[in-house]
Amino acid sequence: MLFNKKSGGVDWLLVGLGNPGDQYEHTRHNVGFLVIDELAERHSVPVQRLKFRALTNTITVGDQKVLLMKPVTYMNLSGEAVHEAAAFYKVPPEHILVLSDEVALAPGKLRVRRSGSAGGHNGLKNIIAHLGSDQFPRIRLGVGQKPHPDYDMADWVLGKFQGEDKKAVETAVKKAADAAECLIREGTDKAMNKFNG
Repeated sequence: MLFNKKSGGVDWLLVGLGNPGDQYEHTRHNVGFLVIDELAERHSVPVQRLKFRALTNTITVGDQKVLLMKPVTYMNLSGEAVHEAAAFYKVPPEHILVLSDEVALAPGKLRVRRSGSAGGHNGLKNIIAHLGSDQFPRIRLGVGQKPHPDYDMADWVLGKFQGEDKKAVETAVKKAADAAECLIREGTDKAMNKFNG
């Protein structure tokens, strides 16, 4: 196994979902980007190299080489970036960890899952379509429900966090970074036991 790994290869893709551009910074839809930024800061690497239609850099978690990715394709086409990187490095879906926002969870709550449907999330939907599989782990970060049924969902997820929600999400971003490292180092079950609650 060790010998057929090409040098410079990676063991994992760690993909934060969001939209590129200043107007989307710190919006609910961009919490995935915030987790990637948190990990980049911890490992003192800038996520700025444009590769596979994503801003990227590599970190080491335990003994695993991990490609951090912030797709620049916009949310609905995230799968294009993920598929390109996965094909290039021959990374199977089980080693593609995706970080995304989740309106069905309260702000600051995390849900680690081994696999599953897109649950109405367009970024996840596109990744599933491009990989031809939903068997990849994901960490979903709660951003809360829209305030009332008539409120436009796009306006809600593209809005910015305020007050208590902002504090809760800042804490959750750090926790999600811990969960991602735990999942890569110790496996999905361990991460689920520790961070789902």
